[in-house]
Amino acid sequence: MAKRLIPTLNRVLVEKLVPPSKTAAGILLPEKSSKLNSGKVIAVGPGGRDVAGNHIPVAVKEGDEVLLPEYGGTQIKLGEKEYHLYRDEDILGTLHH
Repeated sequence: MAKRLIPTLNRVLVEKLVPPSKTAAGILLPEKSSKLNSGKVIAVGPGGRDVAGNHIPVAVKEGDEVLLPEYGGTQIKLGEKEYHLYRDEDILGTLHH
């Protein structure tokens, strides 16, 4: 049975990206050389509401690559994969290549 998690309110489901451990030429990289805490957005909630009841949409969309805080989020395991659930306002920004 396949499981799919759809976040509620302003939450975002992120799969953390693992930096490469060696270059294309085969040179091994130390752990700290490429420590950028980033991830790919897997699913987003519908957004929240302000005090007046107006809809506040989530700032990111599925497929975005985002910069994450060093600490925070809720770790979730679905099947064999690990994901993290963050609030929209906890995500630091989007990464563009």
